[in-house]
Amino acid sequence: MTYAPQNPVDVPPFQLQRLIPEIEPLGPSSGKIYLRCAQALGSEIYAGCSNGELIRFALQADDPNKLQSYTIISRQSLPGDKPVDEIVIIPSLSRALVLSDHQIYFYIIPSLDPFPMKPIRNVVTFAVDDQHLKRPFPSLSAVGLPLPTEPVDFCVVKRSGIAMFTLKDRLVYTKEIPLQPGTIVARRTGKTMCLADKAYYSILDLEAASIFQVLPVSQAIDETPFVVKPSITVISQNEYLILSWTGASTLGLFITSEGDPVRGTLEWPSHPEAICLDYPHITSLLPNNTIEIHSIETQAIVQVIGAPAPSSSPRPSPPNSASHRRSSSTNSKSGDIDPLRRLNLVSSIGGYLVPSTQRSDKLRTVPVKLLRT
Repeated sequence: MTYAPQNPVDVPPFQLQRLIPEIEPLGPSSGKIYLRCAQALGSEIYAGCSNGELIRFALQADDPNKLQSYTIISRQSLPGDKPVDEIVIIPSLSRALVLSDHQIYFYIIPSLDPFPMKPIRNVVTFAVDDQHLKRPFPSLSAVGLPLPTEPVDFCVVKRSGIAMFTLKDRLVYTKEIPLQPGTIVARRTGKTMCLADKAYYSILDLEAASIFQVLPVSQAIDETPFVVKPSITVISQNEYLILSWTGASTLGLFITSEGDPVRGTLEWPSHPEAICLDYPHITSLLPNNTIEIHSIETQAIVQVIGAPAPSSSPRPSPPNSASHRRSSSTNSKSGDIDPLRRLNLVSSIGGYLVPSTQRSDKLRTVPVKLLRT
């Protein structure tokens, strides 16, 4: 059960829409595959699969008489064919960092060609500076030459510490900060990281190499009948959102890089499976398959998107125009998992194009006179 917005907005901020078709294996002997993670930028979607494949989709709009749709442009396999765990896109460097089998691989976007760089090994998780992820694609100077790009900083959590790297034309290792093992989630903004193990959230000062606990992941006194997964979302240059289970509901607390509470508090009747920022909204995926949208400014629920309809219901008609969006949901494609179950929410910081039927009645072909020279 979820809460309905007390004062629903006239025009809901989000609509749910299918973007890519079912993913089929390359050959009959490949077995079933399913989507594990995805990222998007502009008119491209990059998907990571359970069989170690990276698949590149592009929005095709070459024929004005046909509906736009995302179609597969290319696909390739990571070394070892292990499942893809995470894809992080760095627009300013035209790079994608791909985590698979405890290794980070480097790819060029939008082509998804491998970048000639050795993978980083023994990775538990990693965190790219959120402020650096927001940098746009490289721009050109007045004479058409690319302007210099700034390096991007990121941290790699390993079992015994945090390795800090800088990436530009090459990868530069800067230093390592000792850390107790157990970290499973990490997010970085500027000179601080918010970390979480199975029990506590902590704030790490990357310059002073000092760490302090902020809040328990679960405050429940009695044993919880499910695994409480920690969740960390970067809100701004000096603000994080962390979730804590109380035993009866989940609280979302906004904290600064110093661990001080700010704003109000969000609340969910059950512990969210995933959280995304699409300012000024927080989208959350709940265990009952619904998606709740809160306002960051008021902390009120402004929209609830219900669970998917039964599989016997007809699919929506294909869309035929495009608009911008920054977050999306990801469904399973495996035969042994409910294909209608929403597995995750993905936030694409740079934004991407979503085919939409809105205002399609305004689109029409018109003749254009050309002057012969």
